[in-house]
Amino acid sequence: MSAYAELLDRVNRITGVRGSMVVAVEDGLVVAEDLMVGVPGDAVAALVASIFRRARRSMTAAEFGDAAFVQVDGEDGLLFAAAPPQLGDLLLVVVAESWVNVGLVRLEAARVVEALA
Repeated sequence: MSAYAELLDRVNRITGVRGSMVVAVEDGLVVAEDLMVGVPGDAVAALVASIFRRARRSMTAAEFGDAAFVQVDGEDGLLFAAAPPQLGDLLLVVVAESWVNVGLVRLEAARVVEALA
């Protein structure tokens, strides 16, 4: 069991969450994952890391500070990425159904990120 397994499980207990991962921001490689069957973890990790890097550069260029959370809404689901500065080059990525309680996911993601830091 990885050091992240218990923390990922906390997020995955939320109804509507299809899985979560710890991903390296710079290259999109999966450090740890707990995903439902059928979730393309490597593809999601690469996509979210790329989006997050661009969001971070854009926020910095617009002088809004460092990006800490990104949410992407798709027709068939949601992707969340949390990466406060204390996590360094790691992201917490959550894959969820489109009807998930977004506030609850964000709250639990914040708790997990705090525990990882």
